[in-house]
Amino acid sequence: MEEFSLITPTFLFSAISLIMLAYTNRFISYAQLVRTLKEQYIQNRSEVTAAQIKNLKKRLYLTRNMQVLGISSLFFCVVSMFLVYIGFRTASVYIFGFSLLLLIASLGVSIAEILISVKALEIHLKDIEEKKK
Repeated sequence: MEEFSLITPTFLFSAISLIMLAYTNRFISYAQLVRTLKEQYIQNRSEVTAAQIKNLKKRLYLTRNMQVLGISSLFFCVVSMFLVYIGFRTASVYIFGFSLLLLIASLGVSIAEILISVKALEIHLKDIEEKKK
């Protein structure tokens, strides 16, 4: 614990910032996709579009959870820095550890979302393959 200082939690800032940027970009692309799929579904109520919408709904909730966990990680990282600043080093170490756990959870949810995204692409490719036949 002697090595833990105000600088230690700051190392997470750049990592969390980049991750949040990636999560936000993903969310923006999903928002656009929702609008497109809604229009497609209104015009042609196909099973493929319905399956894509169902899959996208799961992905949106996972992305929301990724963002909440990532932001919470950043929040507790800042709390940890404040605790170091005011001299509560032991509490700061535990809070920082908690922020790392939140970041790990966020990355885990991200992996789950990527796996579901692959399923969405498989649905789309399956539709293309069926149309070829």
